[in-house]
Amino acid sequence: MTRINWMFDNKGNPATGHKPENLSRRMFLGGCAGLTAGLILPAGVAAALPKGGERVLSFYNTHTGEQVTTPYWIDGEYNAEGLKDLRWLLRDHRIGKAHDIDTRLLDIVYALQQKIGAGKPGKPFHIISGYRSPKTNSMLSHKGRGVAKKSLHMQGKAIDIRLPHYNTLELRKAALSLNAGGVGYYQRSNFVHLDVGRVRSW
Repeated sequence: MTRINWMFDNKGNPATGHKPENLSRRMFLGGCAGLTAGLILPAGVAAALPKGGERVLSFYNTHTGEQVTTPYWIDGEYNAEGLKDLRWLLRDHRIGKAHDIDTRLLDIVYALQQKIGAGKPGKPFHIISGYRSPKTNSMLSHKGRGVAKKSLHMQGKAIDIRLPHYNTLELRKAALSLNAGGVGYYQRSNFVHLDVGRVRSW
């Protein structure tokens, strides 16, 4: 049931070396379950999530040119294939390393999508940063790019996004209204940071 269009490089040509890692369904779902066990979603997020059907996200990686449109949740269960595709698209592109993405983070993005009526096929969220390896995070931190030394990006618990033709300040306001995790606004770079940490903003 996965709808995917990630086989493109950053020039729009078919990619040959960008394939999701080979993970068994049992291993993958086991890892994802560990990310959310015992945790409750904020009311603003839970209210925006359908109880049945599909939760579909559409992402475009600004660094690799890859795009994914996939249901990451289907009829009450997180979808292993969809999560695997998103995991790969949100990898650390500098070293080609992927990491499990916290499903609460995906639910926050989905709730934001529902709130503003965007981020759908043909209008994907543009990804500035997903997972960052400790090596990449350290490198960016030392370059003074406003990167936290203990960034939640290193745990697959943070994402930096923008939506073309949608005011990024309004995107921030919509994210703040969910009252879920951290929300950062980077005007110069034109993106919004979301994470599953404590509720805070900057």
